[in-house]
Amino acid sequence: MKSVVQFILLLLILMMVSACTHVQPKYRVGVSQCSEDIWRDKQNAELRMGTYFHENVELCFTAAFDSDKRQIQQIDSLVDAGIDLLIVAPNQVATITPAIDRAFDKGIPVIVFERKTNSKKYTAYMGADNYEMGRVMGDYIASRLHGKGKVVEIMGLKGSSPAIERHNGFMDAMDRYPDVKVVGTLQGDWTEQSAFKAMENFFQETKQTDIDFVFGQNDRMAMGAREALRKAGVQRLPLFCGIDGLPGEQGGIRLVRDSLLEASYIYPTHGDQLLQLAVDILDGKPYEKEVNLMSALVTRDNANVLFLQNEELVRQSARLDLLNQKANVYLKQLFSQRIITLLAVGLIVLLLIVAAVVYLYARQKARIGQERRLMERAQLDFYTQISHELRTPLTLIEGPLAQLASTDDIQHAAPETAGLFGIVQRNTRQLTNLVNKLLDAQTMRHLKDLSPQQIDSITVAQPIDTELTAAPAEMDESDDQNPTLLIVDDNPDIRTYLTTILKSRYRLLQAADGQQGLQMAQTEVPDLIVSDVMMPVMNGLQFCQKVKTDFVTSHIPVILLTARAMDSHQIEGYESGADAYITKPFSAELLLARIENLLKNRKMLKNLWETDTANANEAPQTTAEETPQEKPVATEDPFITRFRAVVEKNLNDSDLSVEMIGQQMGLSRVQLYRKVKAITGNTPVDCLRKARLAKARQMLATPSELTVSEIAYMVGFTSPSYFTKCFKDEYGIVPGDVRKG
Repeated sequence: MKSVVQFILLLLILMMVSACTHVQPKYRVGVSQCSEDIWRDKQNAELRMGTYFHENVELCFTAAFDSDKRQIQQIDSLVDAGIDLLIVAPNQVATITPAIDRAFDKGIPVIVFERKTNSKKYTAYMGADNYEMGRVMGDYIASRLHGKGKVVEIMGLKGSSPAIERHNGFMDAMDRYPDVKVVGTLQGDWTEQSAFKAMENFFQETKQTDIDFVFGQNDRMAMGAREALRKAGVQRLPLFCGIDGLPGEQGGIRLVRDSLLEASYIYPTHGDQLLQLAVDILDGKPYEKEVNLMSALVTRDNANVLFLQNEELVRQSARLDLLNQKANVYLKQLFSQRIITLLAVGLIVLLLIVAAVVYLYARQKARIGQERRLMERAQLDFYTQISHELRTPLTLIEGPLAQLASTDDIQHAAPETAGLFGIVQRNTRQLTNLVNKLLDAQTMRHLKDLSPQQIDSITVAQPIDTELTAAPAEMDESDDQNPTLLIVDDNPDIRTYLTTILKSRYRLLQAADGQQGLQMAQTEVPDLIVSDVMMPVMNGLQFCQKVKTDFVTSHIPVILLTARAMDSHQIEGYESGADAYITKPFSAELLLARIENLLKNRKMLKNLWETDTANANEAPQTTAEETPQEKPVATEDPFITRFRAVVEKNLNDSDLSVEMIGQQMGLSRVQLYRKVKAITGNTPVDCLRKARLAKARQMLATPSELTVSEIAYMVGFTSPSYFTKCFKDEYGIVPGDVRKG
C-alpha cells in the first residue's frame, strides 16, 4: 500500500511538472549591438517582430554603447551562455575582431551586419554599401552647389568601417568636382554631441562663415553641426545633409520634409530579413554569404511621401505588436486552461487510482476478515465439538449418580460405601465445573468480536455411536392415556437415560436425528418434543424451526437439550422457535419441571378453547372488565381457524366424517385426530358435535317458524331424539326450553 501511494504521488508530480513546463526555444540567437540609438532601436524592434513568425527563436540583446572593451566582454558572455548563433555589429574594424574570431572558432555561426571587421571568420554579412552612400551624397552636394562651393565633412567613429567607407566614397566623388572644396573633415563618433563639439571647435579656429554645405555621415551629426553654427551666430547657415533617413519624429525623413536637412540617405535596418538569414543558417538552408541591402536618397521632393509611408508602416507595426500582445494573452489563457485541464485529468486519474486502491484494499480486508471469521468459526466448531463430547458423558455420569443418590440402597448404605459414592459425586461436579470454565473461556476468547447474528448454526461431525432407532420406547400398559413425548438425540445412551427418567409419566417415542424426528412428529403428533442440538443429518435448530413452521406440528412445545451453553447459543435456540433451552449436564428434576410446566400451559389453552367453543356462535357478551387481550389464545391458532371453517361449512351434511374433514385440510385421520386432541382436548367428533349444537342453539334462539326437528336436520343430526339427548347433555336443557325462552 505504501509503494502504491508513493507511485501515485510521483505520477501526480510528473503530470504537474509537464503541465507547467514551457516549451524551450529551439534556437538562442545573441545580438551584440555596438551602440544604442534610434536606428538600432528600430532594428531591434524588427528583430523581435521577426520572432512572431519564428517562435522557436530566443533573442539575447546586448549594447556596448561605443565601448570596444564592453562589446568584447558581451560577446564572450553570449558565447559562454550557449548561444546557437551570433549577430554582431562591430564597434571598430580591428578591436572587436578577436572576440568574433573566438566565437567562430567554437563552431558558432556569425552574422556581421552594418559594420565589417578585418577578418574573414564570419558566416555571412548583411549591410548596405557605405561607399556607395558616400559617393551618392558627394554627387548630390556637388549638384546642389552647381559644381562650386565649400563643404565640411563630419565623420563617424574613428576606425569603424561605415565611417571609413562613406568617407572614401565621398572623397572620390569630390575629386570629380575641382571647384567644390572640402575645407574640413571633422571627427565625430556618430552622436549629435560629438558633431556639435567638432563643428564648434572648427568654427572657433577658422572663423569661416562662407561654408556652403555640411555633410554629416549620419543625420544626428548633421543636426549637431547645424545647432553649433546656429548658436555661434552664423547669419547664413549652410545646407546640411546626412545618412540614415529614419522615420519618426526625430528621423531624417521628417527633418528633410521640414527643411532642417537638405537631404538624407536611407540606411535600411531590415531586422526581419536579418533574423530570416539567421534561421536559414541554423536550419541548414541555402543562404547568401554577402547580402547587400538596397537604399535610396531622400530629398524634399520625396520626403513627404516617404514620411507618410513610414508613418503607415509604424502604425501597422504598432498594430502588429498589439495583435501579438493579444495573441500572447490568449496563448497564456490557453496555456492556463491546458494546465487546468491536465490537472483535472490528473486529478480524475488520481481519484480513479485511489478508488481502485481503496476497492482492492476493501476486498483484501474483507477477504482477510472472512478468513478470520472462518478460522474463528472453525475454532468455535472445535470447542463446541469438544464441549459436546465432554458434557454428554458428564450428563450420563452426573444424572444417574443423582438418581442413585435418591435410592434406598445408597441412602442406607454402609458409611464406607456412602463415602465413596460422595467422593464420586463431588469429583464429578468439580470436573463438570472445570470443563464448563475451560470451554466457556476458550470459546469467549475466540468469539469476543462476534455478535450472535454472526455465528452460524453448527453441524458437528457424526459421533462414534451412530445407532439409529425410531421405534416407540417400551411403556407400561397403564400409560396409554399419558401425554406422548418425542425424544430426538443421536446418542443412544442419552436416549436411554431420558427414557429412564420419563417413562413412568409419559408415553415415549425416539428418533436418532432431526430428519427422523421431523417425520415421526408429523406422523405421531406428540404432545412435547425433547431434542438435542448437535446431531447429524439435521441439527436441532433446523429441526425445531421446521416443527414450528409445519402446519401439523406447529403447536408442539420443543425443549432443546444441548452442551452449547453460551448466551448466543441460547438466543439461536429461542429464535428457531424453542420453548425451553436446557444445557448439559442437567438435573432430572429440572427437565421434569420444564416438561410439566409446558404441558400444563397447553392444558390451559385447551380449557380456554373449550370455553370459546362452548360459547361459539352466541352473541358476544362482553363485560366492562373484558379487554380484547382476554380472547382465548387457542382460537387464534391458524389450524383451529381453518378446522372451524371446514366444520361450519359442512354442518348440514349428516354424512360429514373425520376422514372427510382431514381430506379437506390435507391431513390423515390420525394426524387430524392427534392435532385436534392436542390443542382442544377433544376429539374431532366431539368438536363437530359441539359445533352443530352451538349452531342449533343459535337458530332456536332466533324467532322463526322452523320446528326443532327441522333445525336438527339442518345442522346435520339424523335423529331428532338423538339431537335432543345431545343438546340436554351439552347445555342441561332441552331444545324446546330455548324456543320458549
